[in-house]
Amino acid sequence: MIKVQGPVVLYQDGVREARRRQSLRARYAYGLIFFATNLLAWFVRDYGAKLLRGLHHVPVCGAGDSKCFQSGGVLRVSLGCFIFFWVMFVTTFGARKLHEVRNSWHSGCWVMKFLVYAVSIVIPFIIPNIFIQLYGEIARMGAGVFLLLQLISMLHCISWCNKRWMPDSRSNQCGLFGLFLSTISFIASFAGIAVLYVLYISNSSCLFNIFTITWTAILVKIMMAVSLHSKVNEGLLSSGIMGLYIVFLCWSALHSEPQTGKCHTQMKIAKDGDWATIVSFIIAICAIVMATFSTGIDTRSFQFRNDEVQLEDDVPYSYQIFHIVFAMGAMYFAMLFINWELNHPTRKWSIDVGWASTWVKIINEWFAASIYVWRLISPVILRKQAANNEELVPRTLTV
Repeated sequence: MIKVQGPVVLYQDGVREARRRQSLRARYAYGLIFFATNLLAWFVRDYGAKLLRGLHHVPVCGAGDSKCFQSGGVLRVSLGCFIFFWVMFVTTFGARKLHEVRNSWHSGCWVMKFLVYAVSIVIPFIIPNIFIQLYGEIARMGAGVFLLLQLISMLHCISWCNKRWMPDSRSNQCGLFGLFLSTISFIASFAGIAVLYVLYISNSSCLFNIFTITWTAILVKIMMAVSLHSKVNEGLLSSGIMGLYIVFLCWSALHSEPQTGKCHTQMKIAKDGDWATIVSFIIAICAIVMATFSTGIDTRSFQFRNDEVQLEDDVPYSYQIFHIVFAMGAMYFAMLFINWELNHPTRKWSIDVGWASTWVKIINEWFAASIYVWRLISPVILRKQAANNEELVPRTLTV
């Protein structure tokens, strides 16, 4: 006997689907808010002292002072963005069902949230500078946490690609697309390393760049060898994508070196026209937003249990994780705009340039490669320890 859905059931399904679509669309609205905040931080840093003269009348800014501009201005805008997304984190914490008020608050009420955002941005410009400096110290740690979250999201994406496209012994899939991607990834990785040698090693005195690029090539080979080991048998796709990622981090680290060095040959091309600097600056801002957005929407990577079955009336993603990632992203973009230096002046139309930025990216590269290799070998080590424990149990019983 076939059951026919009544009008009430159909209406409830329609409302539920509309709420789900509204929740998914809300992610892009938050992404636009984050993008606009990045532009505001850049504007306050580079042009705020000339165009925002009204801030000189604010007591904490002072006439002729730069506490609300340059690095201080970036930190204040970042703090405002952090406050907004922290408020959203607190007010949406624990949201599970689409019919809850917290879901309606997350997905709608944009006029009210705009007022909350405006108040959050204004508050940091009226509090004493000592609190801004304290936030700057905390933002360094928060930016590090964001890089860790980004790495977890990256590893989760690599694992998903490996399971989807690589051949499985239990299925009839040939995995041609996965093998094609693996080949392309490794070719691109080693080609990228060759390009880095050309761009950033102009002479034999560039020892730091030689070591950094060479060690990156060694890390790519180590990851490939470990993933192909008979006891690991991970395949080439995951190590290929991870190789591309650490080559990108190596390039980003070398690109952040101060432009005064003779080894930074790429800047000779950029000096021919200001348009190259502007384009690279815009690309850098878009990269910050995309990194934060992609990490924020990948909420399943940060859940302790990924085997839970999602019901029809469940929220499509974790709101609290989404907002806390954006809050950490606010700290991250602050560090990039001020080059990880709290009181150091920055050059106009520049992002993430300086030795501090270079070392942060190099350490992030080495840490990412270490975590990936440990992720490959840890199951083998745990299985070996479990086998040893099973062998010891009969011996202890016979004594």
